[in-house]
Amino acid sequence: MSNFAILVAVVAVSFSAIFIKWSDSHPFVIAFYRMGITCLMLFPLVMLEYRKELKSIDRKDLLTMVGIGVVLSVHFATWITSLTQTSVASSVILVTSHPLFVAIVSYYLFKEGLRKIGYIGILIAFSGIIVLSFGDYSKGGQNLSGDMLALAGAFAAGIYILGGRKLRKTVSLVPYVFIVYSICTLFLLSFCLMASAQLHPLPPREYQLFLLMAIIPTIFGHTLYNWALKYVKAQVVSVSLLGEPIGASILAYILLENEVPTIFTFIGGALILSGIYITYSSRNEKKVGKS
Repeated sequence: MSNFAILVAVVAVSFSAIFIKWSDSHPFVIAFYRMGITCLMLFPLVMLEYRKELKSIDRKDLLTMVGIGVVLSVHFATWITSLTQTSVASSVILVTSHPLFVAIVSYYLFKEGLRKIGYIGILIAFSGIIVLSFGDYSKGGQNLSGDMLALAGAFAAGIYILGGRKLRKTVSLVPYVFIVYSICTLFLLSFCLMASAQLHPLPPREYQLFLLMAIIPTIFGHTLYNWALKYVKAQVVSVSLLGEPIGASILAYILLENEVPTIFTFIGGALILSGIYITYSSRNEKKVGKS
């Protein structure tokens, strides 16, 4: 069941970039509505099933979740903006490189061991980033700017994952994501206001896309994926990480215009995904946490 859940989650998150590309709204507005609608969908479940646990969360953990929510808002703001400046393949491949940052930071901050093969994986992945970025640079500065934003989104995602690792040992999934998503939504709203981005009114099609983003890549993607991680083997996790950029790139080629990957994307992407797989597979993490 958990392996099937991972498969559903990977397919679901692969549609995220497609829905974003279809939208004509400001990137911050897209992120705000996506997370805001997700929070509204989770609210009845939290109130019915997790109200007691929500009230029992201590102040220190709550402040940590606030920080994680802020980081998540930065992740969405930078990554969604990157999709306006570079291709789906480049953006999604680069933003998925967060396991590299997690491995590096975990080694230095938490003294988590990384086998020698892990260092090789990191070098392979970063060589792929250079190849992919060089290819985008040859197409113009905007593509390279998009790549840098996607990498910033990857770094923020790595911090988000590291920050949530400890809390998920004591806080159940639904209360955790509800608080983090809510804080993320509030900060995304502040980004929208600072950018003077139009929040309302918008064409009905935009609201339909926002709803699809909340249901498919967020609820059936990220949230389901977080639930399944407790029950699957590390090898399955490492392979599943490669699913989103591959799935998103295929969907972009089929459903979007001018999304044909270049030779640099193929070579750089292959190096990055191989490096991610090697790096993640070389780590020995214990699966802990509440459902």
